[in-house]
Amino acid sequence: MAGVNLAILIGNLGRDPELRYTPNGQAVATFSLATTEKWRDKDGQLSDKTVWHNIVCWGKQAEIVNQYLKKGSPIYIEGRIQNRSYDDKDGNRKYISEIVARKVQFLGRKTEGASETQSASSISEDIPETDDDLPF
Repeated sequence: MAGVNLAILIGNLGRDPELRYTPNGQAVATFSLATTEKWRDKDGQLSDKTVWHNIVCWGKQAEIVNQYLKKGSPIYIEGRIQNRSYDDKDGNRKYISEIVARKVQFLGRKTEGASETQSASSISEDIPETDDDLPF
């Protein structure tokens, strides 16, 4: 039986996207996304909690995100949760959880210089589908 790994987030960028290129020329953009949950406690006081998520975009999607989004931009993200480890500059093993975006939709008003289609549209990563991936 196939599993499901799907994260859906709506939030605001915590920092400007950082665009890099892999040695083979593939674009990759990373940024943080804040999601805030608000509720009233038993005394009726408004409370909130903000959770920070690490987001990764690849290819053309990464270049578009880097071009049009800035710190504070509201966005909708669909993607998969990925856990990985790496060694920092001091040789210490670090662990990170991140969302690898499949779909990014810009929310809010059109940013200056953005075309109408880029500001209000969604950008989806091209994911090849094969019969082997179908759960039925």
